[in-house]
Amino acid sequence: MDHKTVLAILQSRADAPRVLDFAMPFASRQDAHVIGLHAEALPVAMASPMGAPAVDFSVEFEAQARKRHTELRKLFDDRAAAEGIMAEWREFESVSGDSAVSGIESARAADLVIAQQNDPDADARVAADLEALLFDSGRPVLLLPSTYKGDGAKFRKVVLAWNGTKEAARAAFDALPLMKEAGNIEVLTVDPSDTLQQDASMAGSAIAASLARHGLNVSTKAEQSGNLSQGEVIANHLAETGADLLVMGAFGRSRVAEFIFGGVTRTMLQSMTTPTFMAR
Repeated sequence: MDHKTVLAILQSRADAPRVLDFAMPFASRQDAHVIGLHAEALPVAMASPMGAPAVDFSVEFEAQARKRHTELRKLFDDRAAAEGIMAEWREFESVSGDSAVSGIESARAADLVIAQQNDPDADARVAADLEALLFDSGRPVLLLPSTYKGDGAKFRKVVLAWNGTKEAARAAFDALPLMKEAGNIEVLTVDPSDTLQQDASMAGSAIAASLARHGLNVSTKAEQSGNLSQGEVIANHLAETGADLLVMGAFGRSRVAEFIFGGVTRTMLQSMTTPTFMAR
């Protein structure tokens, strides 16, 4: 299966070049149709000290939003034309101005969604709700780190974080087009345990064999977390092996549980240094 419909979420002028640097060459290789999507916040009516509506403010706010829409559309159209790919532009206005949330419905009709991780140093008020996009769209999302400097070239080595869950299974098979491009795949298990079906030493072997039948060069690796979180183990392994793509299932727990115990998904969303493919 190829990715024939790709949705590129463009939250702002800051992240758009990074998203398009990957999305456009990838879509060209996949012969895919690319949808560029951006949302702006609706103007909020404000009153003057005398109680009259601040009409001038609303007009100026709307003009600035229109300017950003126009700039991003031109950037998107120019990149699509340069790659010679099929493309369309979608723009929205919402209360939040969150492109990720506005893109959920469009994402449900796409093979792959591409977005940038929120910049941890940017104003939190303009951050995209990537968790909503990931958990509510039902589609795989490829997240690019806010420091990503890639040019859309094929990935060379992929690490599949495997724990045998349905989320990990969906991620593995949804990511096949990307893994086939890379060819070199490592199935990583963290703290594998013995089960009635399988010895811990064989963890990951079944999915590795399945991927190998697709013509991929697959190996397996087991790590113990020790005093580290599983997210830290995965991040360290990526750095040590030089892998340039992480594939993993997206797991959600209650907000309270994640606050107390942490969560691998949230850890990767907040501190990723490697492009990360997630599926729910």
